[in-house]
Amino acid sequence: MRSKLPKVLQSLAGRPLLEHVIATAESLEPKKICVVYGHGGETVLEHFEGRAIEWVLQEPQLGTGHAVQQAVPHLSDDEVVVIIYGDVPLVESDTIKKLAQAATDGPAILTVIEEDPSGYGRIVRDPVGAVSAIVEHKDADDEQLRIKEVNTGLLACPVKQLKPWLDALKSDNVQGEYYLTDVVASAVADGISVTAVVGDSATEVMGINDKAQLAVAERAFQLRAANALLTAGVTLVDPARIDIRGTLICGSDVSIDVNSIFSGNITLGDNVTIGPNCVITNTTIAAGTTINANCVLEDAVVGERCDVGPFARLRPGAEMKQQARVGNFVEIKKTTLGVGSKANHLTYLGDALIGDNVNVGCGTITCNYDGANKYQTIIGDNAFIGSGVELVAPVNIGEGATIGAGSTIGKDAPAGALTLQRSKQTTIKGWKRPTKNK
Repeated sequence: MRSKLPKVLQSLAGRPLLEHVIATAESLEPKKICVVYGHGGETVLEHFEGRAIEWVLQEPQLGTGHAVQQAVPHLSDDEVVVIIYGDVPLVESDTIKKLAQAATDGPAILTVIEEDPSGYGRIVRDPVGAVSAIVEHKDADDEQLRIKEVNTGLLACPVKQLKPWLDALKSDNVQGEYYLTDVVASAVADGISVTAVVGDSATEVMGINDKAQLAVAERAFQLRAANALLTAGVTLVDPARIDIRGTLICGSDVSIDVNSIFSGNITLGDNVTIGPNCVITNTTIAAGTTINANCVLEDAVVGERCDVGPFARLRPGAEMKQQARVGNFVEIKKTTLGVGSKANHLTYLGDALIGDNVNVGCGTITCNYDGANKYQTIIGDNAFIGSGVELVAPVNIGEGATIGAGSTIGKDAPAGALTLQRSKQTTIKGWKRPTKNK
């Protein structure tokens, strides 16, 4: 991968490769999950700290058979073990389930048909079509190289059968490694039938060995996610131009334009419209809301029938009540915008509590930070904030108050009155910046 990060921690759809595999395994509710690790393993363990996983060190790394040998002490004879790979992230739970069910009385392997089988182990069958061996590409002869049915590496087997076959593995091959695939030959030699479960898609079982393959897997994952949304009734303007890097839950009649990215946990209510080029992270958007083009939302809550953007940013802690409006080049952070309130353009609202039906004029900012500490601005219902206003927190603007354009307000403004401020420029010598409260 030409990276300091271990391969299984490389990101696919916003999550490590190994996270995808473990999540798929967890969906089957197994008795236990063992992860065999080697190079860079300490980093891997740190990432998955707290998960219900039994970690098994493989040192040195002498092949797939040797890896499974290290896990054998963690397995019980009355169990069926399924062996999957940390760099095969697209395999689906239904496929693994079929493989496990096929291994009740003997080993089962997952195979696929590859038009270009280069690099894969070939499935050798006897004259009646039963699996007789798996031959690695580097060890295959010319006739075997023409076989298009290949081994995916995924295998299921009763543990009591697998143990003696693992003990019998030898490393007399080109790589000098212990191949897990050699247990197939051992099973055949013992007269035990090997079941081949043929997968539907070669993409599903593709391994990731470099950044080019990682990019191919990313697009395959995203197309699968897009198709699931389409099946659920979501309108995607172009299914090839959407990225889902988390969990996206959509109501009915949701429409998503091109080039939007969804990360973390996102919920879109009924009749939500997402414009092009939006980046939405860990956000809930209620029914009937429109997110216009080029908006960024993170850890935000947007109520019903709101309108956001274009070019708006909702930072963590932003909350818009129903029918609120945030226009172009408006940024909101740790602020609640009340019912029907609006900030239409060129405004920053941070650490603020804004009531219902408030108008925040163009160019208004809450001066929430004094260089060391942050303070809150409170604006009452039905207030009108003129253009170019600076609200120096902590400050309270009363209900129905009007703040004249261009004012710098550092004291509470009474309800129902017009407050404005005009002054000459003043310099205060010897003034010192405040320090952070301990």
